[in-house]
Amino acid sequence: MIEEFRLYWKHYVLQSLFATVAVFVVLYFLSLQNAVIIASIGATAFIVFAMPDYVTAQPRNVIGGHLVGLFWGFVFSLIPHAATIEDLVCYSLAVGLSIFTMVVTDTEHPPAAGTALGVAITGMSPNVLLAVILSIVLLSLMHRIFKPYLRDLT
Repeated sequence: MIEEFRLYWKHYVLQSLFATVAVFVVLYFLSLQNAVIIASIGATAFIVFAMPDYVTAQPRNVIGGHLVGLFWGFVFSLIPHAATIEDLVCYSLAVGLSIFTMVVTDTEHPPAAGTALGVAITGMSPNVLLAVILSIVLLSLMHRIFKPYLRDLT
């Protein structure tokens, strides 16, 4: 592993910097109240820049998966619930239906289940929508533009 790092250290540094920029965009638009969503975009940045050849790093999966997560999180954030068990059922269904939809539509992206959970818990706001959309578009564009220069680091 150390030998591989010595050979490709520029990839490690550059790809980590790309991920840093993408996460900065999310943090700029979201408060720490949205920690689950921030974490899901951080996980997406890892997949896109550390594992760029994986199917889950492809723009179709990144964008499609997070749109699915946003949709189901939003739907379940609208359902009123008065008890803790109802909260848990809504949050769980948002994740489960996101997974189901991603698999059926061939847009599998594991961190997007976290987006569904985060939106179901905190609700949808213009800042959440803007941050997630900007992040997934930025990550996908960076992946597409720099793909020839990205190396699988795992």
